[in-house]
Amino acid sequence: MSRGLNHHRERHVVSRIGWLRAAVLGANDGIVSTASLLVGVAAAGASRGAILTAGTAGLVAGAMSMAAGEYVSVSSQADSEAADLARERHELATQPEQELAELAGIYSARGLPLDLAMQVATHLNAGDALAAHARDELGISEHTLARPIQAALTSAITFAVGAALPLAAAAGAPAQAMGPAVSAASLAFLALLGAVGAKVGGAGLWKATARVMFWGALAMAATAGIGRLFGAVV
Repeated sequence: MSRGLNHHRERHVVSRIGWLRAAVLGANDGIVSTASLLVGVAAAGASRGAILTAGTAGLVAGAMSMAAGEYVSVSSQADSEAADLARERHELATQPEQELAELAGIYSARGLPLDLAMQVATHLNAGDALAAHARDELGISEHTLARPIQAALTSAITFAVGAALPLAAAAGAPAQAMGPAVSAASLAFLALLGAVGAKVGGAGLWKATARVMFWGALAMAATAGIGRLFGAVV
């Protein structure tokens, strides 16, 4: 009794790459930049109200900046992908034999015998030729396609959420201990972010956690030093 191919559903993290990168970047930047701003202003000896005002302004400005930056950069990527696809569509229409040979050559270079590579290329060309060439010649697939609006919204929202965490820690801390409280809380938030990002992305837990904590601590230490320097000068 013959059996057909057994199909099973697999979940690969590459399907999350579009929003995951923007989400991790936004949340990390929100925590680090806002915490560093709060720590720096606190180290300069500013009042509690001034510190919280600076943090709130940093949250709003940072979220808008992240949205604009992501939209512009990912839009540039999308424009490049669209241009490549348009060029490939034109070549398929005007040079079909050369494009077929090129696709067969790609499969042959990956280890298929040339005759089998040509058969595979012919079958794929008979279906969605543009999708086959986009995937195997250009490296463009549905999972990695640039999505500017998704990236912009994800970055803005996650930045705001990340920035709100050290701001909440500052609001709940005693005035004289605001800097240390924000630093400690922010490092804990960064550790959690690193762990969640590693879990969602399928990466190593400790490496991801240590990485975000190191750069967060370095940023806060730098702004604290600048705040103390300018506070002493003033």
